[in-house]
Amino acid sequence: MSRERQAVAAAFQFLSRLPVKAELDFSPELLKRSASYYPLVGAVIGLIVWCFAALVSLVLPPLPSAVLTLVVWVWLTGGLHLDGWMDAADALFSYRSRERMLEIMKDSRVGAMGVIACVLLLMLKASLLYIVLDTTLNEGNLSGLLLLPMVWSRWFMVHAMKRWPKARNDDGLAARFADMSGGRVGLAVFWAVLVTLGAAAGQYFLAALPVGTGGIENLSMAGAYLRTFLLYSENLPIWIGFVLLPWLAYGVGTFVANRINRRLGGLTGDIYGALNELLETVLLLLIVILYGL
Repeated sequence: MSRERQAVAAAFQFLSRLPVKAELDFSPELLKRSASYYPLVGAVIGLIVWCFAALVSLVLPPLPSAVLTLVVWVWLTGGLHLDGWMDAADALFSYRSRERMLEIMKDSRVGAMGVIACVLLLMLKASLLYIVLDTTLNEGNLSGLLLLPMVWSRWFMVHAMKRWPKARNDDGLAARFADMSGGRVGLAVFWAVLVTLGAAAGQYFLAALPVGTGGIENLSMAGAYLRTFLLYSENLPIWIGFVLLPWLAYGVGTFVANRINRRLGGLTGDIYGALNELLETVLLLLIVILYGL
């Protein structure tokens, strides 16, 4: 198996429960190479989640469909990022010293703040999924935009590994990603942008399917697609979302990471997972707002 194929397999084994068969030695060098493919893992998880949502919505109302979809979403990640979210909540909301907060994150036990943060996050995600399923699947308008939260949240983890220092100098998880090359981060950007462009193109061509109606068949192909785009101009907020969501991930993620960095003197593996959960939720919230518009 080539080095890059090993990196892809490592990314899927590390971030998901998807059955990727490969015997790998998760060395720091392999982990750093695998980070370039985190957005692809997010894209595959997103495809599975939304395909499951579409199928289960055929037989169940939106609310139980949303809850079951969230169960599948969490299962696909193995709860990896939720664990980081809970540990980060226990530490950051303890308002202790830097050293004590780092100790709390290393503790395998979950405290009250971690449980509260987890319950609130899952409730918010379930409610957002309910709105998405109720407003899009019932109208047959499931959008490629819905892939972006899973993709860009995982890209930001890679960006955070490169941009901010490690809070610990030991052999913790974050330390294994130390000294990641800029090329690896650039490759992660490439995959995230490619998935975004592909989702936007899919959205456009799905919207362009009815070009054979209303006399449009008499136009040139370019004119037909232009007219179809104008006919679907009421979906302008959705098109804007393909540009806005990546920038929102960068802006919100940078703001939160800067705040945490000032308190901890760097980031940890738990913080990376917490940032992923936060950004998935924030971006899904923006999508619900855009659909409302």
